[in-house]
Amino acid sequence: MAISADLAKQLDKAYEDKSVAEVLDAPVAALSGVSEGDAEKLDAAFGIKTVRDLGTNKYFRLAAALNELDAAAK
Repeated sequence: MAISADLAKQLDKAYEDKSVAEVLDAPVAALSGVSEGDAEKLDAAFGIKTVRDLGTNKYFRLAAALNELDAAAK
């Protein structure tokens, strides 16, 4: 099944035309609203260097799952 999404507003300008794989391997600062300083703090606190690291981090995944459970319960 093909999936498409317009991610331009969620990504830094430099990454708007990149593939999903390229964005996943990009530094977390590729996400709109995540500064270089934020990226440094994520790296220091959790060892998160890439968008993929952020998306697969057990703490962030747990937080996202808890939010989904809460939304489903309402």
